[in-house]
Amino acid sequence: MTAAASPSPDAPKLDRRRQARLAAVQALYQVDLGKVSPQSVILEFLQHRLDEEIDGVRLGKIDRSLFGELVNGVSARREELEDMVAAVLDEDWPLDRLERLLRLILACGVYELAERPSVPARAVINEYVELARAFFDGKEPAMVNGVLDRLGHSLREEEFDSGQGEGL
Repeated sequence: MTAAASPSPDAPKLDRRRQARLAAVQALYQVDLGKVSPQSVILEFLQHRLDEEIDGVRLGKIDRSLFGELVNGVSARREELEDMVAAVLDEDWPLDRLERLLRLILACGVYELAERPSVPARAVINEYVELARAFFDGKEPAMVNGVLDRLGHSLREEEFDSGQGEGL
C-alpha cells in the first residue's frame, strides 16, 4: 500500500455536496436576514455568487440539486425543524439563545436526517460538525454533534441499532 491513496471516484461528488451544504447555510442566512424569498436567493447564488469568494471560500461547483433542496426544504419547514432541535437542547440553552448561523446549521442537519434517508445518519452528522468548524472555534461543533446525534438516534433508530451508516 502506498503512502498516498488515490481519491475515490466519488470524491468530486462529495466535494460538491459539501460545498452545496455550505452555500445552503449561507443562502438561508441571507433569507433570514433580508426577509427575501428562498427562490430569489437560490437564483442569486446560482447566477452570481458561486463564482465569488464568500467568507474566504470560493464555492464554485456545487451539487445544485442538493443546494436547492436544502434552501427550499429548510425554509418551508423551519419552524418544525427548530422545534425538533429545541426539544433536545439543554434547558439552560434554549433555541433563541443560539446564534442565527448555528440554528441554521442545525436546521439543515435535521432536515437531512429527516428527509434524505439515502445519506447515512452518521455522514450527515459529520458533515454538519465539519460545517460548524468552518464557522466556529468554540464549543459549537460539539453542540452540533450532540444535537444531531440525539436527533439521529430518534429519526434513524434503525441505523444506530444495526450499526449501519458508516460513511458518506
